Amino acid sequence: MKVLVGLSGGVDSAIAAYLLKKDGYDVTCAFMRNWDSMTNQDFLGNPTIHDDICPQEKDYNDAKAVAECLGIELLRVDFIKEYWDYVFTSFLDEYKKGRTPNPDILCNKYIKFSSFFDFAKSKGFDMVATGHYAMVEHGEKESLLLKAHDKNKDQSYFLCQISKEALSQTLFPLGMVDKPEVRRIASELNLPIATKKDSTGICFIGERNFREFLKNYLPSKPGNIIDVDSKKVIGQHEGVLYYTIGQRKGLNIGGQGGPWFVVGKDVVRNELYVAAHEDNQWMVSDSCLVSGMNWLVQDIPTGKYECMAKFRYRQKDHPVCIEVLPDRMIKVTYPQGIVAVTPGQQAVFYQGEVCLGGGVIEEIYQDHQNIANKIQEVLYG
Repeated sequence: MKVLVGLSGGVDSAIAAYLLKKDGYDVTCAFMRNWDSMTNQDFLGNPTIHDDICPQEKDYNDAKAVAECLGIELLRVDFIKEYWDYVFTSFLDEYKKGRTPNPDILCNKYIKFSSFFDFAKSKGFDMVATGHYAMVEHGEKESLLLKAHDKNKDQSYFLCQISKEALSQTLFPLGMVDKPEVRRIASELNLPIATKKDSTGICFIGERNFREFLKNYLPSKPGNIIDVDSKKVIGQHEGVLYYTIGQRKGLNIGGQGGPWFVVGKDVVRNELYVAAHEDNQWMVSDSCLVSGMNWLVQDIPTGKYECMAKFRYRQKDHPVCIEVLPDRMIKVTYPQGIVAVTPGQQAVFYQGEVCLGGGVIEEIYQDHQNIANKIQEVLYG
């Protein structure tokens, strides 16, 4: 069986390729170039960035070195336009609305399991594979996305928006392998990336400051930081678009009590709303609305359905009840209350180890009232 592996230049995808070859698959690798650093604004006017090879080219060189060590052919394919059109543009559009999107989920949906998947099919490959920590169970009627054996690294959350077709022709070789074992195998093989640090953050930002990067595309517009409880202005923000619900660091309002957490924002008024202490009433919601639901299972829940949900990647699973509404929106209720459920992020649902799918959080509620509206009423009547 011919398999095309997305080789990123990191240790996970390298070991995924190695394990597939070891198991007898006919393996070819491909490096995806998704971001043109030298023509985008994040590099323009910043001469220090030109002092060295850009991170993406370093990753490509690492991928080449890995492919040579493993004796596997490496292709290179560009998805720069697709990434800009479907991932980065959506990313900016969401931020302009004051929401917090997850570009990794968009990248998986539109690039790795769409553009890359189509490229693989056009070249005659039977399956694609990546270094994601997740499992897929291929059956006669459907393929199921499962959590990885290594729960500390499980990445099924980021795969919630891929298509059923792509899932049915995908392999996740690291599903039953934990990270220490991946490092051990890489060292045993003397791979040049055996000790390479895991990538963090968003691929097109790399190690750069996130807020400074955003300023290139969404210019800063300073405004007031308001304590919802006292209704007093307690500081100035750099631009309301740069902050997210639940954020604590980077507010620069020390000496005013606290600790302070972002509980809301108003793009039109250009105001950032905060409240003291993590257990404040504004941080806790008991229900939300979810749109754009992508079901990965054949038997889609109807009526009211109890399952587990994750509202951000590092968050634990929470028991919820979901209800499919007539307009295809999903109402999610969790009477126990959950902290920092954030519009623009993904709600991903599970039944046991099976990922049912996920969608975008549109609105959050407390006692049947939209929290954003509730904040406005408290402040302005």
